[in-house]
Amino acid sequence: METRKCVLALFVLSSLACVHCKSPPNIVFILADDYGFHDIGYHDNKVIKTPNLDALAGAGVKLENYYVQPICTPTRSQLMSGRYQIHTGLQHEIIWPAQPNCLPLEDPTLANKLQEAGYATHVVGKWHLGFYKRACWPTNRGFHTAFGYLTGSEDYNTHMRHGGGPFNFTKGWEGLDLRDNLQPTKNYSGIYSTHLFAMRAQDIIKQHDKSMPLFLYVPFQAVHSPLEVPKQYEQQYANITDRNRRVYAGMTTCMDEAVGNITNTLKEQGLWNNTVLVFSTDNGGQVFEGGSNWPLRGWKGSLWDGGMHGVGFVSSPLLPDNVRGTVSRELIHVSDWFPTLVQGLAGHSLNGTKLDGFNMWDTISSKGVSSPRVELVHNIDPMQDPPEMCNYTSSKFNTSIRAAIRYKDWKLITGSPGNGSWIPPAESGLTPVVPDTPKGKCVWLFNIKNDPYEYFDVSDEQGDVVNFLLGRLQHYQDGAVPVRFPDGDPNANPALHDNVWDSWE
Repeated sequence: METRKCVLALFVLSSLACVHCKSPPNIVFILADDYGFHDIGYHDNKVIKTPNLDALAGAGVKLENYYVQPICTPTRSQLMSGRYQIHTGLQHEIIWPAQPNCLPLEDPTLANKLQEAGYATHVVGKWHLGFYKRACWPTNRGFHTAFGYLTGSEDYNTHMRHGGGPFNFTKGWEGLDLRDNLQPTKNYSGIYSTHLFAMRAQDIIKQHDKSMPLFLYVPFQAVHSPLEVPKQYEQQYANITDRNRRVYAGMTTCMDEAVGNITNTLKEQGLWNNTVLVFSTDNGGQVFEGGSNWPLRGWKGSLWDGGMHGVGFVSSPLLPDNVRGTVSRELIHVSDWFPTLVQGLAGHSLNGTKLDGFNMWDTISSKGVSSPRVELVHNIDPMQDPPEMCNYTSSKFNTSIRAAIRYKDWKLITGSPGNGSWIPPAESGLTPVVPDTPKGKCVWLFNIKNDPYEYFDVSDEQGDVVNFLLGRLQHYQDGAVPVRFPDGDPNANPALHDNVWDSWE
């Protein structure tokens, strides 16, 4: 009997030791650019082929109450900082190439914290968090290696970027924007970026030292404009008569293939069984460039759910059997990935951080665990042009300011939220629905659970809820930092830097 007790005790101790000594999971985070809510198979899209994404999501947890930001830089800044853009000064627009601006340097990034936790950290793809000085670059923000481009968009094949932005003096600017760590590289001209980034991600996986956990961040260029894709992908959609939609569909399928190739390499290298893969879009699809967020209202750049309700899922063999293949409708935001990955997965301390995000790992990986998030500030942008007039006055918040907040199932929008039409995909044959918005309208309230497509504004009937949420907006505005949106700098001109986009301070 004593022998059996000793054996049992040793078994329990060895089991506990195994739990604590097991290597933290590898983390692969794939971010699509301008990927529409409707444009994935499992969102009832029977036209665009996304077999790899569908299979990964089907074996994982689909996040169907998941929110990102309406445009590129804000989503990426919240992913990397875990902070609302009202707390980083990035409330307004994006970071344009000529702006001396970047994600504030005083706070650690997601990559910094995972590097602290012993991870090998790599980024492959689009940065778009500022580059005017070297301290802003990804290899100085926690990544051991970085391969890709620093600006917001470029040609998929030549990897050249034009000026762009609200600054007239950038007209005619053009430069190469592709780097291997710090060095610009011309070796990949003619290689389509989705293929290029997937191949580099696969190489990193193959060369990874398995004694360390891996953090691989792959922010694809796809499916952002310009609309470019190798012919073999576009030809799969010859039946789509709308050219933009046809090319966009090909770009989506090419990206899906790239995700499949990355996943297969993880399996071939024996890493998949200890890997958590997160897939997310950075904002809603751009309807003028082939994307569709149907049946949601609005699109990229708007505060309607079509601009912010993102495609997202988590897939991993580490998920318990009872949650694999399920749908989570718990409220989750892109800022939540920082504590979820650092604390929830890596088991590392969040000391030294000021976060607006919540650790969602228990919510994602366990049945019946409610989200710790009950409130979400979509944004407050005092620099956005106000409506011509605003017929709603309040002592609690200036309702002409462009803002949106979510509290439980309630969503309040103020100011000028962007076009609120419902735009079906081009191939559907359906007619867009344009709302009849009264002049002076500047406050909307929706119950997103009951009305996910934002058809029924109940601001007149639910005055108490409106007042409560306006008070919450003012509370957050009181704690916001000033907007960082500097004038452009002529010294950013690539012609001054060997025709390459480079830092200039």
